[in-house]
Amino acid sequence: MKLEGNIIDIFRREIYPGRITINNGKIERIEEIEKHQEYFVMPGLIDAHIHIESSMASPGAFAVAAVSRGTTSVICDPHEIANILGIDGVRFMIRDAKKVPLKFWFGAPSCVPATSFETAGATIDNSGINELLEMKEIKYLAEMMNFPGVIQNDEEVIKKIAIAKRYGKPVDGHAPGLTGNDLKKYINAGISTDHECSTIEEAREKISLGMKILIREGSAARNLEALKSLIRTDPEMVMLCSDDLHPEMLVKRHIDGIVSKLISEDFDIFKVLRSCTLNPVLHYGIGQGLLRPGDSADLIIVKDLKSMEVLETWIKGEKVYDRGKVLFRYGGAEPVNKFNASQIDEKSIRITSGGHKMRVIEAFDGELLTREIEVNSAEGNLVKPDIENDIHKIVVKDRYNDSPPAVAFIKGFGLQSGAFASSVAHDSHNIICVGASDKDIVTAVNEVISMKGGLTVAYGKDVISMPLPIAGIMSDNSVRQIAGDYEHLTEKVKSIGCKLSAPFMTLSFMALLVIPELKISDKGLFDGRKFALVPLFKE
Repeated sequence: MKLEGNIIDIFRREIYPGRITINNGKIERIEEIEKHQEYFVMPGLIDAHIHIESSMASPGAFAVAAVSRGTTSVICDPHEIANILGIDGVRFMIRDAKKVPLKFWFGAPSCVPATSFETAGATIDNSGINELLEMKEIKYLAEMMNFPGVIQNDEEVIKKIAIAKRYGKPVDGHAPGLTGNDLKKYINAGISTDHECSTIEEAREKISLGMKILIREGSAARNLEALKSLIRTDPEMVMLCSDDLHPEMLVKRHIDGIVSKLISEDFDIFKVLRSCTLNPVLHYGIGQGLLRPGDSADLIIVKDLKSMEVLETWIKGEKVYDRGKVLFRYGGAEPVNKFNASQIDEKSIRITSGGHKMRVIEAFDGELLTREIEVNSAEGNLVKPDIENDIHKIVVKDRYNDSPPAVAFIKGFGLQSGAFASSVAHDSHNIICVGASDKDIVTAVNEVISMKGGLTVAYGKDVISMPLPIAGIMSDNSVRQIAGDYEHLTEKVKSIGCKLSAPFMTLSFMALLVIPELKISDKGLFDGRKFALVPLFKE
């Protein structure tokens, strides 16, 4: 097999017309030719950190969409499904990934459960980490979110890091805003990357201490604008990643979109490509080809460099995508789930005031951070949503047990009627719902329970749903279908008054306790500054 094109050689830092000979899945040789070529050939693109589950697609369905964007490898942390199914969930992801040619490189989730202040479906302790890291498919210890545990020498945390070192596998970090001596201790423990930087100053301090920076441009958090100058100043220390990529975005772009943007802004093409090819290969020790003789033939052909329009994608010497057509078939996923909740009623979510001041979560469009505000509450009275002042009821129901739901109030969603609910709720993926009336809240939550996972909108007699039968967080439908269904539900939520640009995404992060100020789990309100549960009413 021979291919011709303008070869982008990231090692020689040259672009030249060439001919590639492929034999038995590998590049046998690359020779220069005289005739200038119309198209460009470059190494396949790598996403250096992603949670596949956030696309709401199974690994196989994700792969079908990703190869059309020129992605040939993904470094993925199966943290979400691990919080539901534990090691069995990780093994499911590996099995499903093997059904398709896209190269998946998995990490061992380090923080399952993420905190002890919520109910998760599983626990992965240090013996579980050892079981995962000894597997050839597991290439690293995934993001160590428990940075206080590292700094305070928590025995279980230190053991997990030590196991990764014993296997010679890198440890990913997660340390937003960490600085000074605490940062030094975190890095010195053996943690080598961070994808949570939001300012250039934070990133430069981490780089100065030897940490690699993963520049994130996903659906929930976007840091490219703040950090892109690192590609010019520290090209060997940066990688590109999406972290969380929702289906409607994956339909439009993946790492190719970031590369296109940077090249259009006159960033050095070799530095840009290094960040999504060579650097992750070197850091994680993965078997991705880099367009050299002897390498696996993992490459893409693009129409031009600024648009990065992908014409062909090749993995292991096989063409897997050709001008709009995916050339492999994904046969679907096996059913896996854990959903034991029974339905709720209106009585179970009624709240009687226990004080004159009530804590309320304030959410902001496009932000993971929330704020705690106070509203007046007449003691002894039934507390209801205040539509005029944008105060709505928020409910979290444990999906794993028949415990009563946690109930609080939230500002920022703008609903005029109805309710919407989801079993995608980071990190434990219990059922979360915001609504303007108890009746609609109960309808929405119970619909999610009936489906054993999914998204739903309830308003009056109308209920619109999107099942997520794989662990309650994924589907094996095509990404395009998932994206269409997701956007349809999003528009329905907006039609009942929600002003948020991505209401389901915002809702899913209202249960993410590790991001302050005030969040809610199935156990109640949680203050991320105090790292403790707090009562709904103040004395």
